[in-house]
Amino acid sequence: MPEKPEVVTVCKVLEEKIIGKKITGCNVYWDNIIEVPNVSEFKNDIIGENIHSVNSKGKFIVIELDKYYLLIHLRMEGKFTFRNIGDEFSKHEHVEFILDDVISWRYHDVRKFGRMYLLLKGEAYSIKPLNELGYDYYEPLLTGEYLYSKFQTKKLPIKTVLLDQSIIAGIGNIYANEILFLSGISPEKKACEITKEECDTLIINTRDVLDKAIELGGTTIKSFTSAEGVHGLFQTELMIHGRDKEPCKVCGTMVEKIYLNGRGTYYCPKCQK
Repeated sequence: MPEKPEVVTVCKVLEEKIIGKKITGCNVYWDNIIEVPNVSEFKNDIIGENIHSVNSKGKFIVIELDKYYLLIHLRMEGKFTFRNIGDEFSKHEHVEFILDDVISWRYHDVRKFGRMYLLLKGEAYSIKPLNELGYDYYEPLLTGEYLYSKFQTKKLPIKTVLLDQSIIAGIGNIYANEILFLSGISPEKKACEITKEECDTLIINTRDVLDKAIELGGTTIKSFTSAEGVHGLFQTELMIHGRDKEPCKVCGTMVEKIYLNGRGTYYCPKCQK
């Protein structure tokens, strides 16, 4: 699933292609992708809107229009394609936006898990889904003290809690593994046992890891790409994720893999006691 660096990479690609364009048509071929409002209202309301900016909140792409924000969550395998009007559709292209009566901007999703929301700009950040999200990793209010206060009542493993989008928005499985390794914290340690100093370390490494991943265009894992021909390079920098039965890059101990809350978790039993 795309995490914050991959979403930011997608946003950068979209910025170059859609800002300044007008949505002159919309076709939906798989209704379930449209979460809010209903499909008929979605198509009616979005036609005629101009595209002003492309940003992100957590794992959501946030596209600013005239009256609305178009929110897009890519889930497992969502991505975008750009075609000429009239070009043949693939069976996995489920939503089409016509831009300036010339460009066919399509949402492609093999598993059909992605979701779109069209919300009025004045209320988008005060209602679901955005009001359920915690701070993005770069926000000044995301501090060690904030994390420490959130962790105090959490008896779940820290790895699981790092994936809680209501605390930090945008961290997924890959980067949680990397952050914990660099912080020297066992993924199985209960969040409520994390010290204030460890919270400070987690913040530092979260920002370092995600900044580096964004610089390299995210991590291309399995079938995820941000757009046609755009692949992340951060997988070459991974310190721990996906390296089970390989020696730790720091100490040489064999990396182990366990499952926490159903998620594959990689760690070094020596570096992360």
